[in-house]
Amino acid sequence: MESLNFLDLFQGINTLVQGFSTDPKIAFGRIFLMVLGVVLLYLGRKGVLEALLMIPMGLGMATVNAGVMFFSAYDPATGMNFAAGHVQQLPGTLFVAPLASNTDALMNILQIDWLQPIYTFMFSNGLIACFVFMGIGTLLDVGFVMARPFQSMVIALFAELGTVVVFPIAVAMGLNPGQAAAVATIGGADGPMVLFTSLQLARELFVPITVVAYLYLGLTYGGYPYLIKLLIPAKLRALPMPVEKSRTITSNEKLIFAVIACILLSLLFPVASPLLLSLFVGVVIRESNLPNFYELFSNTVLYGSTFFLGLLLGVLCEANTILNPVVLKLLVLGILALLISGIGGILGGYAMYFWSGKKYNPVIGIAGVSCVPTTAKVAQKSVGPGVIILPHALGANISGVITSAIFAATLIAFLLPMMQRG
Repeated sequence: MESLNFLDLFQGINTLVQGFSTDPKIAFGRIFLMVLGVVLLYLGRKGVLEALLMIPMGLGMATVNAGVMFFSAYDPATGMNFAAGHVQQLPGTLFVAPLASNTDALMNILQIDWLQPIYTFMFSNGLIACFVFMGIGTLLDVGFVMARPFQSMVIALFAELGTVVVFPIAVAMGLNPGQAAAVATIGGADGPMVLFTSLQLARELFVPITVVAYLYLGLTYGGYPYLIKLLIPAKLRALPMPVEKSRTITSNEKLIFAVIACILLSLLFPVASPLLLSLFVGVVIRESNLPNFYELFSNTVLYGSTFFLGLLLGVLCEANTILNPVVLKLLVLGILALLISGIGGILGGYAMYFWSGKKYNPVIGIAGVSCVPTTAKVAQKSVGPGVIILPHALGANISGVITSAIFAATLIAFLLPMMQRG
């Protein structure tokens, strides 16, 4: 009986050691991503980044890059089997095979990789995005939009600046129009919408685009307060909003608004109707006095979907996927899109400030970036003590969700037929 080699016993270390001789870039990438995963988990725990996403995502990222093992005559990335002697000792994991497309291979991999069923039946078809939108819808009070529709929509339109600006930049950097549109929608700061758009226009890159999008969406919580301080002086941040004469908007009025908005937007943009229906069915549940459904979608569905979304995003951050050269472009374009959208939202806040005769707090503009309700909370925390802007910020926030859906649907409706013909 041959003696067992130490490295054969501990395969994760073995694949890492051999990686330094066969592909050092991947080996160093695995170490970097393990460290990054722990850092993201720590920052989520400290509240610097969004904990609901970053804690499962960080642990998943660190674990998937640690748990790489050898497979004989089997490709764990695609689920394909090869004849023994032709391909041996391929490194991979038992988590998920995002490139598996052959039906026989997919049926095989569904019985091996433990997260593959969730990835195949919920993530890669956008279902998990719809579930998240249903949960978000139950938390949205559309009365904030109905109370001040003009102000909210103007700011939301300004906050789409990142999407508008980054699209041509991405094309200039060598991405095709579908890929450019998918990465540009990161500027809308709407994770489910980015996932949905990339599935439609850039399926070959939807994994890294979605990972980049959610990684950066977590950074908005920690980064946007500095952008506000940089662009808005303390005097304006402390500007109190004038007292409004407004009536109470009833549940029936909110319900009518949600139904009309859902049908009208679906009529205009049917390609986005799955997400629109998911969002507004959540609003309808909220306003229809259905406590059992409300409890289900606002807690179990929303938080369950968010957890598995974060966990899947983490395990998709395997070094072979993330170190694709095009991902560097996506990283640059993603942060640029969110930065420009944040600046655009603040410019919208300034536009309302001057239009109102210098009575409107421009900090509200950042809430037009539709990371609900994160940017609204960031706006409220960034103003002076005693200043209440949250109702206005939530109005802009909810309008931002609708606007990001409109922009994404417009890009899909315009580009998808061209791509199919080409």
